Amino acid sequence: MTAYAVAIVRETQFGPEIREYLQRIDATLAPFSGVYRIHGGPYVPLEGAWSADLIMIEFPSMQLARDWYESAAYRAIRPLRTEHSVGEVFLVEGVAQDHKGVDILGSP
Repeated sequence: MTAYAVAIVRETQFGPEIREYLQRIDATLAPFSGVYRIHGGPYVPLEGAWSADLIMIEFPSMQLARDWYESAAYRAIRPLRTEHSVGEVFLVEGVAQDHKGVDILGSP
């Protein structure tokens, strides 16, 4: 099942470290088939306020997403991001293509 690495970035100090991180991250994704699906705005807020940047990277499986996050290549650049930005990062599994909203209710 497809999985996603999601980051909600509330603040970023765009200095040399973030630039280096952005220059190096793509090479860490390639061995795990990670591809960007969302990388920032522009946004069209419809309900509530939005003051962050959303980043979503797709992986073929949760295992590949975990393997990427824990890989030596990504661990080497992670501090370039974590020491110069504020936000949350998590992995989440996708749903089947035939998923319906009611599916989360389970069986009646």
